[in-house]
Amino acid sequence: QVHLMESGGGSVQPGESLRLSCAASGDIVAISAMGWHRQAPGKLREVVAGITYAGSTNLAESVKGRFSISRDNQRNTVYLQMNNLNPEDTGVYYCFAEVQGGPDQKWDSYWGRGTQVTVSS
Repeated sequence: QVHLMESGGGSVQPGESLRLSCAASGDIVAISAMGWHRQAPGKLREVVAGITYAGSTNLAESVKGRFSISRDNQRNTVYLQMNNLNPEDTGVYYCFAEVQGGPDQKWDSYWGRGTQVTVSS
């Protein structure tokens, strides 16, 4: 079994910052891409950021200049630093990872359960 656990969500005011973390654990052989999606109330889930094992990153246009993504391969953990948050960033943030693991050691996509981020004055 492979599990992803997010942490770091919360309620903040516009202009403030949050740092999300997501740790992968379990029967892991290797992890390639990791990243974050989010889902705002009444909207479809959207990609926020992704990062390869080597550290190449991509960010959604709506968060460029405000968010950054990083990872610690030794800890199987991905981070999302979110600065200058605004109400449009409100939503549930889900981490994902492409993992080789489990009893059959196959590559598969795994998701965390999500962490709530609320930006409101």
